[in-house]
Amino acid sequence: MNMPLNTSANASDPIEQARFNMIQQQIRPWDVLDLDVLDALAEVRREEFVPPEHQGLAFMDIEIPLHGAPDEAAQKGWNMLAPRVEARMLQDLQILPTDKVLEIGAGSGYMAALLASQARQVLSLEIVPELAEMARENLLSAGIANATVRLADGATDPLPEGPFDVIVLSGSVAEVPPALLQKLTEGGRLGAIVGLNPVMRATFVRRKGNNFETTAPWDTMAPRLVGFPEPSPFKF
Repeated sequence: MNMPLNTSANASDPIEQARFNMIQQQIRPWDVLDLDVLDALAEVRREEFVPPEHQGLAFMDIEIPLHGAPDEAAQKGWNMLAPRVEARMLQDLQILPTDKVLEIGAGSGYMAALLASQARQVLSLEIVPELAEMARENLLSAGIANATVRLADGATDPLPEGPFDVIVLSGSVAEVPPALLQKLTEGGRLGAIVGLNPVMRATFVRRKGNNFETTAPWDTMAPRLVGFPEPSPFKF
């Protein structure tokens, strides 16, 4: 695929110019250089996955509220992650065209759309009914047929059929959920943002037999995914 990164061509269309600026000024400086990933970011129309009242924020380097008031959305994790975080996660997971992917936290469906552009099949779980419906409608409108959204609690409901080549948590957790690791194929990868505020790291786990190799290559922050265990507070 060839990226539409000609500045003169994009300058006549404000939306395409904003998309170009997002890729060049936010995403590439974050060491996202994989051409297939950059192509996906250029082709998947991010603005169509943003609530209408926030479409002016679609290409900004911020988390975008998806449901409820902004303060409530931030507290409950009802936010779209910043573009550079989604892009770096996508790149570091090294998605293959044969991969079967599980995402926890569909949100608006944008990350599922990016994953579907790289993978064979994507199943995305979403705990909030309104967001699950939003994600389904957005994916349908975008013509994406290899991504499915299921209303489910990825923390407590029975896990869907597997195994999966890739598992993505689109939000943060205190620690990598062991049950999800057991759903990985041989060589499968899990990506999550792990830690406690204000210190979190993007964490990637690869399965090799009964062993799991973990790397945590970069710092970031993300809202919590609902329902996953939190460490007990210290008691003296």
